[in-house]
Amino acid sequence: MTNTLTNGIPDTPDLLCFAIYSANHALTRLYRPLLAPLGLTYPQYLVLISLYRTDGQTISALGDRLDLETNTLTPLLKRMEAVGLLSRVPNPDDDRSRLVQLSDHGRDRAAQAGEVSACVAEAMGSDLEDLFDLRDRVNALRVRMGGV
Repeated sequence: MTNTLTNGIPDTPDLLCFAIYSANHALTRLYRPLLAPLGLTYPQYLVLISLYRTDGQTISALGDRLDLETNTLTPLLKRMEAVGLLSRVPNPDDDRSRLVQLSDHGRDRAAQAGEVSACVAEAMGSDLEDLFDLRDRVNALRVRMGGV
């Protein structure tokens, strides 16, 4: 790939931020039809997978894990609770916080959603080691920029 400059300004496709932004959109388009039969949005999928791996997280810990602010996460959790995927229960160790737990329905849905990752990896058409390397490099970049 060559970087072309006009008056010191790169062309849009040459920008790293554009590559990441457009890849994010492509991933969203890839996930949408895979999650639709499960009745899930991409953020709901992330919540289910996170809770499936570590159920009973505090809302704060879940937000940290998913890099979501509480004011974004709480309405999402309320919608998921309304359809029976999870429950928010008092934290016995801290009266000020709540734990998020998968319901049986949510656990079943998370197990089904786990198959989505395999479909996505196949659609990406890459060796898994290459995908893991790319993930690790993007995560390292995010951390260097001050992310979680």
